Amino acid sequence: MIKSMTGYGRARAVINGREIIAELRSVNHKFFELNIKLGRAYGFLEPELKALLKQKISRGKLELSLTVYNLDTPDAEVTVNKSAVNSYIFAAREAAQELGIGGDFSITDLFRIPDAFTVIKSESGEQQVKDDIFAVVNEAVDKFIEMRVTEGESLKADVLEKAANIERMTKLVEQYSPESAAAYRTRLYDKIKEVLEGKDIDEQRILTEAAIFAEKIAVDEETVRLHSHISQLRRMLDGDGEIGRKLDFLVQEMNRETNTIGSKSADIRITELVVDMKSEIEKIREQIQNIE
Repeated sequence: MIKSMTGYGRARAVINGREIIAELRSVNHKFFELNIKLGRAYGFLEPELKALLKQKISRGKLELSLTVYNLDTPDAEVTVNKSAVNSYIFAAREAAQELGIGGDFSITDLFRIPDAFTVIKSESGEQQVKDDIFAVVNEAVDKFIEMRVTEGESLKADVLEKAANIERMTKLVEQYSPESAAAYRTRLYDKIKEVLEGKDIDEQRILTEAAIFAEKIAVDEETVRLHSHISQLRRMLDGDGEIGRKLDFLVQEMNRETNTIGSKSADIRITELVVDMKSEIEKIREQIQNIE
């Protein structure tokens, strides 16, 4: 199945006393580009989150936003450094007595003492929050990919419709091309007959000139390749994996063959068909820019 490069996925859950919200969105891009918005406390997860997304998504400019609210579970254990606090208080009181300064310490003053508190993050707590976050992120990624697949199916249907139009017009080119050669031979014969005014006409010379003209305007090779390209496009759209770059190259080849048909054409009907074919090819090119 094909996937669009634009998508959005959001997941939210309350797990182990935390509310976790993950949002993933993307737009078109030639390569994989990721921007992760995390709180400072969870920056250690960024390399693993990037590896997870690269494993599941090959192209696009992505943004992952992660928000974590602690409801009733602290991220770490906070303890008082009693030794340091006692040293600061003893020194402060001694200085106050010597300088004749009144007053004493309050709980507010305690927070102003450097190194008064020690923050200890438990490894088990860190692992738990990591597991919880990844569970929510995976859900967001699944919804994101589901949306990409849905949009991809719409892109596929549109591209196939335009490819069918090009194929129909290619068959008309194949029909008109021999008619152009026959019409040229008739015009050539009538012109020579008019110039010679009833004198003997070299039928072989006319046949030779008509054959040379037919060779110049022959587009058999181009139409055969166009049919082949269209068949290949259909097979690719029915396949799996990353096909965006391959489709881009294939559409370039289709445009090349169409241009060659236009340069060879001496029939206004074929010229008009070429204009319409190029228009459809350009529409396909625009659409496949959205395919992963």
